[in-house]
Amino acid sequence: MKYLLLLLAVVALVWLLRGARHRVPPPQPPSAASPQPMVACRLCGVHLPQHEALPGRGGVFCGEAHRAEYEKQHPLG
Repeated sequence: MKYLLLLLAVVALVWLLRGARHRVPPPQPPSAASPQPMVACRLCGVHLPQHEALPGRGGVFCGEAHRAEYEKQHPLG
């Protein structure tokens, strides 16, 4: 009887190890190569990555609405 239990344990172990070998590991989330510089919106002060900021006449902005509002409040001349 104990040999039967030992045989079942060995078969179960082989089955588990064989199944683990064929599993595909889950994909890893992409990691940023390097930290992105952060800038603040000239109108509201919200910080955002520099590559997402919109350049404007008075600095950088978080969106088109804030760029237009700032330029409306600070006309040229």
